[in-house]
Amino acid sequence: RPCALFLNLFPIGLVFLASRISVSNTSTMKFVTTLACVLGTASAFAPAINVNSRTATRVSAADVSVKAEKMSEALPFLPSPPNLEGYVGNVGFDPLRFSDFAPMDFLREAELKHGRICMMAWAGFVSVDLGARIYPLPEAYEGLTSVTAHDALVKTGAMGQMLLWFGLAEVIAGVALIQMLYEGSGREPGDFGLDPLGFLTDASEAEADRMKLRELKNGRLAMLAFSGVV
Repeated sequence: RPCALFLNLFPIGLVFLASRISVSNTSTMKFVTTLACVLGTASAFAPAINVNSRTATRVSAADVSVKAEKMSEALPFLPSPPNLEGYVGNVGFDPLRFSDFAPMDFLREAELKHGRICMMAWAGFVSVDLGARIYPLPEAYEGLTSVTAHDALVKTGAMGQMLLWFGLAEVIAGVALIQMLYEGSGREPGDFGLDPLGFLTDASEAEADRMKLRELKNGRLAMLAFSGVV
């Protein structure tokens, strides 16, 4: 490539030199002009300079990196967020890329909490509409449905008591979350040591991951299901 550049520029220099030679020195001027023509013709056979070679190399490397990037299993047209790797139930679903700026342990804790709440909420909502009641039933609760129960319970004061106890549970859970995120407690997201039936007591790591995956899938389904019934 340097040789080709030289052959392209050198004849121009010779023509300029010939133009500066005195007209009286005709033989010298003819020689210089002839040499310039010969070299100009030779430059036509020199390899052309690929001006876009570096650009082409960069584009090619970018294409390779995009192809090598892992794509999302849930959304195959989007790349899989890297911070999801290593977490149970990861299918690369994070289209808004929350995992790029929020701690993954916090996101997993929130997902498990909302999934567990919705599993209980869906079961309670549907069972009440199917006729399930706790007896003796207060007179104020007669004829209530899942939809009308809220306002009736607010009037009787029952919802205020629920707010108190659930608020206390949130405070305790918040302390555990802060210890996990900022104090290195080592607690796994969503783990409050509640396993009364001992499903994970003697389970291997693979078996424990399967149980955790079942909880995640049921929680995700319950979030969609409860959103549907309300």
